[in-house]
Amino acid sequence: MSTQCCLTQLACCCGSAACSLCCGCCPKIKQSTGTRFMYALFFLLVTSVCVIMMSLTVEKEIRDTVPFYTELCDKLNAGENCKTLVGYSAVYKVCFGMACFFFFFFIFTLRVRSSTGCRAAVHNGFWLFKFLALLACCTGGFFIPDQDTFLEVWRYVGAAGGFFFLIIQLILLVKFAHRWNQNWYSGVTYNKLWYAALAFVTLMLFTVAVGALVFMVMYYTHSEACFLNKIFLGVNASLCMLVSLLAISPCIQNSQPNSGLLQSGVISVYVMYLTFSAFSSKPIEMVEQNGTNVTVCVFPFSSGSESDKSIASGVGTVILAACVLYSCLMSTTRRSSAALRGSRYSDTPRNERARCCFCFGDDTDDSEDQENPRGGQNVMYDEKETTVYNYAFFHFIFFLGSLYVMMTLTNWFHYDSAKIEKLLDGSWSVFWLKMGSCWVCLLLYFGSLIAPMMCPKKFMA
Repeated sequence: MSTQCCLTQLACCCGSAACSLCCGCCPKIKQSTGTRFMYALFFLLVTSVCVIMMSLTVEKEIRDTVPFYTELCDKLNAGENCKTLVGYSAVYKVCFGMACFFFFFFIFTLRVRSSTGCRAAVHNGFWLFKFLALLACCTGGFFIPDQDTFLEVWRYVGAAGGFFFLIIQLILLVKFAHRWNQNWYSGVTYNKLWYAALAFVTLMLFTVAVGALVFMVMYYTHSEACFLNKIFLGVNASLCMLVSLLAISPCIQNSQPNSGLLQSGVISVYVMYLTFSAFSSKPIEMVEQNGTNVTVCVFPFSSGSESDKSIASGVGTVILAACVLYSCLMSTTRRSSAALRGSRYSDTPRNERARCCFCFGDDTDDSEDQENPRGGQNVMYDEKETTVYNYAFFHFIFFLGSLYVMMTLTNWFHYDSAKIEKLLDGSWSVFWLKMGSCWVCLLLYFGSLIAPMMCPKKFMA
């Protein structure tokens, strides 16, 4: 049996077989889900390498522990102490390779409508060869001639792609909020307890939003400084209150009965998070107290020990990876793709029942289960008739996600001093980018509320 499992895994890595784990006790998995999981794993692997490259601690540990480190760097022509293999330039080159990998598959899978063709087989299998191709792409970035010109041009390409990905992420967040409320609201017909669930979650969301607002008022405002913080806290809090009142107004309820405070709570929490992130990214301000300059309006942990900074950086990196993966994976379903294109797609669940984990469900019905005769994990081939998601669009989103990770890790435009431990030091470009994201998010949510009222026929389910 173990030999059969090994053969199954070998077919998965080197052939067109659907990806599955070797263990037969693992739960059943759909072919489309397994494929997306593997590409997400590739993405996470490269992102982790980039985080390591940006870490001053890791750089120092490698230099102190690796024997003959200086001689090895000279043989590799990697500069003094392998400076070209770490830092912002190395992240740009590695992310360039990952972006090229996903962009190639975007072109390769254009107009793929069936999973039986050769291009679909390459997309769903041959994982070992694709991993080697990804490794070659990431390595090839270090051998590009005229590195200074390449980094300058690639920086602007990354900024454009990263901003576009951020807009898509905000659109998906608004769509996520509407789907959550609609799926739970549909369960009221069958069980009145869904009212309690809606009320509880809504109360928790607004509690978190208000708590974040109070926290920022306490730590990010000062009587003698931080005037921008005071203005933007008031503006963002007022806008959140405005869209919340608008969501439950009679004119919106008549055109969109499923609109409610749950969506407003989700948007308010995210806006407060972006506001907090913007304040944390802003350059520090200092005031004179008792003849000495004192730093004000900073994240409490940032003025503490180095361990506190490392914890804050680590948590921020995890949140970054989670947001990117959610945007990449959830933007490729049929419903989310239709939302990004602005076309009609019914959000009403086919089974007319509320689902707790709706956001992880597929847009297709469960396909017929087929056991693996060679042992190992069972794979449900849910793409026998047609593809479940758009292959090309899937790779394009990961391409943009690669650029977004690259720009975020290198602190956007101020790449010359970017280190993962120094992301809390701040820059004005990152501050305005995140603050602008707050307003774009609110504008998108506002548009989603009034659009059904302005164009009722287009948005009918």
